[in-house]
Amino acid sequence: MKPFFDKKLRAAGNLFGGLLLACFVNLTASAAPWPTKPIKIIVPFSPGSVQDALARSFSNELGVALGETVLVENKAGAGGTVGTGIVSKSAPDGYTLVMAAASHNINGTLFPKLSFDPIKDFTSAAYIGTSSYVMMTNSEFPAKSVAEFIALAKAKPGQYNYASAGNGSASHLAMAYFDSMAGIDLVHIPTKGTGDAITELLAGRAQAVIAANVAALPFANDSRARFLGVSSEKPSPFVPGIPPIANTVKGYVFDSWFGLLAPAGTPRDVINKISTEMAKLLKQPEIIERMRRQGIEIGNMSPTEFNQLLVKDFDRMANVVKSSGAKAE
Repeated sequence: MKPFFDKKLRAAGNLFGGLLLACFVNLTASAAPWPTKPIKIIVPFSPGSVQDALARSFSNELGVALGETVLVENKAGAGGTVGTGIVSKSAPDGYTLVMAAASHNINGTLFPKLSFDPIKDFTSAAYIGTSSYVMMTNSEFPAKSVAEFIALAKAKPGQYNYASAGNGSASHLAMAYFDSMAGIDLVHIPTKGTGDAITELLAGRAQAVIAANVAALPFANDSRARFLGVSSEKPSPFVPGIPPIANTVKGYVFDSWFGLLAPAGTPRDVINKISTEMAKLLKQPEIIERMRRQGIEIGNMSPTEFNQLLVKDFDRMANVVKSSGAKAE
């Protein structure tokens, strides 16, 4: 009987040894230093866009905090879905992030055949804050208020246009939502980014743009542009003297969150490190001032809370898309 028990003991020993080895490997992996190479923040819109300006406002400081270079790369196209798709298929190791905003969830409803799932294929890395939007026209356009703009558009349906950061972008949906609620018919001119959309406006090739604070505020005193209204429910401290669009179009409210997302499956310790260092940066006076100049209301959320916000906002944006009648052209 002894050989039989010897075999049993050897098998049990091998199993126990295997378990110890697996535990050691897991502990070693989790304890591995991170980062050990440059980190990329993919901006899914062109240079000068809202996300681009925001990412570049903290990338250097984040790199110093993490001990590695943080690079900002623009991968524009298809309303932000090109760059976002690249991140969704990247290795879940924390070295590739996406600078995301409301358009991230908008695309989940607006584009029926995305190559990625906005919720399942991502996890939050760092919440930054929120921003409202500003409705702008070229200063030579005769409308001097939201009410006058609507009256002109109703008098000439289909003859005026608006530019956006591209199909599926927040600036596209913000105006499409406005069109629907105001009962007007404007022609959509998609571009590769908010900066390009504003360029079209300033050149007189587009009559209107609804842009996030971060993109609109630099033109507050530009003689070529006129601010008509803000998308927040109440007057914005970032644009004093400009009334809410909701004063004219009852119920119209549109805002956007901003944050860094990572591919799903990114290790929790890596996520926590990114989130912790970003939270520290957002408390620094110089970073706070940069955010203020861009019209960003800084927020404080854990990765878990940010993930919950993503799910809730996805449902909210799905309702806005449906009510606006916006289509991916």
